[in-house]
Amino acid sequence: MQSIRAFGTQPELLVRRLICDLGFRSRYRLHDHKLPGRPDLVFPTIHKIVFVHGCFWHSHASCKIAHAPASRLEYWEPKLRRNAERDGKHLLELRGAGWKVLVIWECQLRQSTEKVKSRLANFLAE
Repeated sequence: MQSIRAFGTQPELLVRRLICDLGFRSRYRLHDHKLPGRPDLVFPTIHKIVFVHGCFWHSHASCKIAHAPASRLEYWEPKLRRNAERDGKHLLELRGAGWKVLVIWECQLRQSTEKVKSRLANFLAE
């Protein structure tokens, strides 16, 4: 557990690389602690936010990566449920404050980075 990081994960670095490829190299801030949920990427000038969620930690529904652990279910189930509830609350707060939010899941990056890059391009161009 000690080696699991909150920031600078492989999925997050891949999304940042895709955003740089799209030409948004210096237009974003990382992990703005002033916003609910401490978003991974914040584009203040266009009022958009990108979250990069790990499927396990954020309980991605119907995803193979988001399986329940085999041991200590009394610990893990409430913890993962609270994470998902907190994510939903943060999304509502951000959207209520006028931010447009995109959530990218870890499994989407594993399937096709080109699809994710296309989604990012469409989201940031809106």
